[in-house]
Amino acid sequence: MEVVRLRVNGDERVCGVPAHYTLLETLRYGLGLTGSKQGCDKGDCGACTVIVDGRAILSCITPVWEAEGREVRTVEGLAEGTEPHPVQDEFDLNGAAQCGFCTPGILCSSVALLDRNPAPTREEIRAALAGNLCRCTGYAKIYDAVEAAATRLGGEARGPEPDEPAPRATPVERVGA
Repeated sequence: MEVVRLRVNGDERVCGVPAHYTLLETLRYGLGLTGSKQGCDKGDCGACTVIVDGRAILSCITPVWEAEGREVRTVEGLAEGTEPHPVQDEFDLNGAAQCGFCTPGILCSSVALLDRNPAPTREEIRAALAGNLCRCTGYAKIYDAVEAAATRLGGEARGPEPDEPAPRATPVERVGA
């Protein structure tokens, strides 16, 4: 067992976990934060996405020691008090959540995007969510919800500029890969 000290959702947390644990395993089994889902365990599906230092990362392939001394934000830490984060609220209002398994990861990817780009284009939203797989939907309602949240948060989601090339889709950052 290794003692790990993490800052999760604004709180200092300490727990003992096996040295080989990933950040996802530590969050779920060491700290009891089960919102982040364990899907593929190899960085393909995005269900495990959390926010580390403002960036969406795949917690299933991130060794827990890489998160020490960094700010970790999970889906449990998105709400502000008893109020859901605007992205969470817009997912509900727009019918963007289907079965719900992928939703925590998509929410974290969406919040990370809007925190660094408050007025994303539809293509920037698509690119930011490219690493999150949803098997239940065609993504349109998810993109609509992120656009609505951007507007609500004060940044106007915008369409692609006429002469602006669409950004290349890049998956969620793989820390330590």
